[in-house]
Amino acid sequence: MAHRPSSVIQIERKRISRNDPVYFIAEIGSNFDRDLSRAKDLIHLAKEAGADAAKFQHYTAPSLVSDYGFRQLGSRQSHQAAWKKSVFETYQDASLNRDWTAALKQTCDQAGITFFTSPYSLELVNYVDPFVPAYKVGSGDITWLEIIEHMASKHKPVLLATGASDLEDVRRAVDAVLRVTPDLVLLQCNTNYTTGRENYSYLQLNVLREYEALYPGVLLGLSDHMPGHVSVLGAVALGARVIEKHFTDSTDREGPDHSFSMTPTTWREMVVRTRELEASLGDGRKKIEDNERETAVLQRRCIRASHDLGKDSLLGQGDLTMLRPCPADGIAPFEFRKLLGRRLKRNVSAGEHLTWEDIV
Repeated sequence: MAHRPSSVIQIERKRISRNDPVYFIAEIGSNFDRDLSRAKDLIHLAKEAGADAAKFQHYTAPSLVSDYGFRQLGSRQSHQAAWKKSVFETYQDASLNRDWTAALKQTCDQAGITFFTSPYSLELVNYVDPFVPAYKVGSGDITWLEIIEHMASKHKPVLLATGASDLEDVRRAVDAVLRVTPDLVLLQCNTNYTTGRENYSYLQLNVLREYEALYPGVLLGLSDHMPGHVSVLGAVALGARVIEKHFTDSTDREGPDHSFSMTPTTWREMVVRTRELEASLGDGRKKIEDNERETAVLQRRCIRASHDLGKDSLLGQGDLTMLRPCPADGIAPFEFRKLLGRRLKRNVSAGEHLTWEDIV
């Protein structure tokens, strides 16, 4: 029997729920440019910029892509067509040396940021398990149920990206996770890395509402490849609590992921704006806020005498007017008719507000 999705999960020291701060994952990916020292530097930069986790990818080119297959595609390779080397060679160059894993984990621990990764083979799932508190399933593996189930079997949170997929693909993958563990984060994603402004119309952030309706209580997120943070703010407003974006120190560097990555400056701006948005969203209960209490007095009207009125005056419509301010004991205009035909207990000056204590 499938689990109901967890509404609260824990990744190391951070709790993720609809009531907790948004969790930011800096996808370093291949942006370390085959340099372990650079990878370590990016981890520290991500932490300083406000990321909660630094994420890498564990794969080997032969276990991920078919050189023959991509050569057969010819020019039909989307953003990969612009790569200077073949797809196979590019992945081979960008792959992470698995022997660095312990050092990267140690660096994350020292920096105070969580380390995890997307493993792209069954064997690599087992290899990285001692190092990670959660798993990220890349969008490209959404139809490979075997690896999804294998990650879920580790009984750690599974972050499932859903780019370039339809609802049937999503249901199938989500069901595979929930058969094993309730700890799921469902990430909307548009898998296009060209960064063109026309891609905003393909982000489909409202899909997050569909996910919430299909899986009530599920934790939502966004895996995003657009420049800037407009898409992030929109997703957070719709309930996303996990945000994953690529991270580098310069978008001018050569490499497959640098151009659409965030930098320390833009990442920090994204986090700051998100924290402002979180504060703005509030708890969803309509009430007079603490910072409005004085304003409610100053801007609201109350019932006041339109001219001097003597004790025992019988109140008529012409005796009353509605003017600002409205003290705490003032009578609100919507109660106007309750005063008509009533008598005053005391003399009231023109412009003075009436209270129920003044009325017989």
